[in-house]
Amino acid sequence: MADDKSKRDFRDRDRVSANDDYEVGYFAKKLGLTPQQVRELIREHGNDRATLEREAKALGRGNDASLPG
Repeated sequence: MADDKSKRDFRDRDRVSANDDYEVGYFAKKLGLTPQQVRELIREHGNDRATLEREAKALGRGNDASLPG
């Protein structure tokens, strides 16, 4: 279900909605991931923003360690 843009409270600021392309796109750009990677993180770890940021950073460190030289 889409967010109701007329309701201006901030109850879901700590969540990332996998159904809203703009939220996934913003989060992906912010963390240097693809939208598909963000959706996979949401599927694996839930939609809590802090948890997703932590897991995305861990994913990034894992990728850096596998790069040569």
